[in-house]
Amino acid sequence: MRRILVVGGGYAGFYTAWRLEKKLRRGEAEVVLVDPRPYMTYQPFLPEVVAGSVEARHAAVSLRRNLKRTKIVSGMVVNIAHADRTVTIRPADGADFTMTYDVIAVTAGAVTRTFDVPGVADRAIGMKHVEEAVAIRDRMFTAFDEAAGLEPGKQRRKLLTVTFVGGGFSGVEGFAELLSLARALLKKYPELTESDLAFHLVEASGRILPEVSDKPGEWVVNMLEKRGAVVHLNTTMDSADDGHVVLSDGSEFDSELIVWTAGNAATRLLRNHTDLPHNQRGMVQVRADLRIGTDDELIEDAWAAGDDAAVPDLASSTPGAYTVPNAQNAVRQGKLLAKNLLRSLRGKAPKAYEHHSLGVIATLGLGSGIFQYKRLVIKGLLAWLMHRGYHVLAVPTWDRKVRVLAIWLVAFFYGRDIVSLASVQSPREAFESEAKARALSASRPG
Repeated sequence: MRRILVVGGGYAGFYTAWRLEKKLRRGEAEVVLVDPRPYMTYQPFLPEVVAGSVEARHAAVSLRRNLKRTKIVSGMVVNIAHADRTVTIRPADGADFTMTYDVIAVTAGAVTRTFDVPGVADRAIGMKHVEEAVAIRDRMFTAFDEAAGLEPGKQRRKLLTVTFVGGGFSGVEGFAELLSLARALLKKYPELTESDLAFHLVEASGRILPEVSDKPGEWVVNMLEKRGAVVHLNTTMDSADDGHVVLSDGSEFDSELIVWTAGNAATRLLRNHTDLPHNQRGMVQVRADLRIGTDDELIEDAWAAGDDAAVPDLASSTPGAYTVPNAQNAVRQGKLLAKNLLRSLRGKAPKAYEHHSLGVIATLGLGSGIFQYKRLVIKGLLAWLMHRGYHVLAVPTWDRKVRVLAIWLVAFFYGRDIVSLASVQSPREAFESEAKARALSASRPG
């Protein structure tokens, strides 16, 4: 029986394995999925996890619960030797080991693109995984608790200063949702006022939200500024040593929370540890039918989809364009990849991927959003309701749909939960402190 190895359990990988499970005949092929995390992250919910509007676990779809006929291997693929049909897997604990395969589907996704900015590696946090979204939310809650006990001044200001770097959808949605949460929290902290808050959004280009047109993008900037935010366009971060932010436009300020969302980059696996062809950006070179290779050379039994793949965009009028690395494309490519794998197994020709965008939609805080489809632009409450409606339908499995809808309904009547659980990031601290105190007490004479 042939083994299909799926590298990565994100959008494309999850939907590839999920669809294969439903369509493979008994004994036709074995599906193995390798990923270091036991779940697929539904990334459009991460901004709402940041804001406390969605429970963190509800933005994660369990691989083992939903992929019942797929063998799940917990680990990270650190090398692909397609010439030998083997991969090297690094588990969370233990030595690396190899696994053979007959067909490989590379859906490893992408990582947050970083730059060599002093202080960023020590201070910043990304927003690509559930754990990061939870940490951002809890740091905001903790900052409010600490700031409320301080007199007005430099330290209070630093605690309540937030900096987001990157003006794409992930950055803008996370920034707007956290700003909305912070303004709502002021009602619970009479010691603090709006003047204590400082929110900075830093974008290297001259506009934010590149997938929307100019005027809607300008409307978003104006809306954020009316809420008290500062949007720095055509600006980069020069340094962030010890939380002291220096921007290229001359601005300087102290910021306790720095969130880095400045685009995506190919994983180290695809850049340096595979014999599969890739382009200058490190993305796997893929044909329109999702087979790895170029028009001149095809790599047999190798496929790729999602954010790690340079898939030709047949729906674009721009020659040489690739599909945009977003959820819409990753989900649809994953589904087509499964279909094409089945067609290939059964001696049929694969089909090319062509998808015309359904439009773009973003949440901009509680009760506000923006939607654009070609020239149609919808702003405000209606766009926010459309955002929620679309994503509660789009999130995979009925289990997650019902749970997310339930928490939204509860929040409608009782508001967002504002309890901070930052201590879960160091669960042994209280136990260790008590143990040390007891040991110190026992060591004292008399």
